Amino acid sequence: MKTKTFKIGEYMKGGVCVVEIRGQDITIIAKEWDFSTGSKKSSDQSNAKEFDRFEINSGDYLAYRKMYDFLINLMTHYYSEQILNYIKEHVNLIMA
Repeated sequence: MKTKTFKIGEYMKGGVCVVEIRGQDITIIAKEWDFSTGSKKSSDQSNAKEFDRFEINSGDYLAYRKMYDFLINLMTHYYSEQILNYIKEHVNLIMA
């Protein structure tokens, strides 16, 4: 399983996005920034409160589009693309 935490801050609702990849299953978790651990990007956000989640299998023909639609509702285009590029590096997506 691959996991990466993106600490985006003010350019995203909540500020924290976690991507988990288990084989062909992809989970994108949106979290509220936990200010009790600090406000810097170096702060530990592993216990931040989850407020939204999206799960999909990379074999879905529209997986890329569905992930992009989920992410763009949470953050700017730039950061949506950064997260999708990370996912494309680790999973073979069908590009529609």
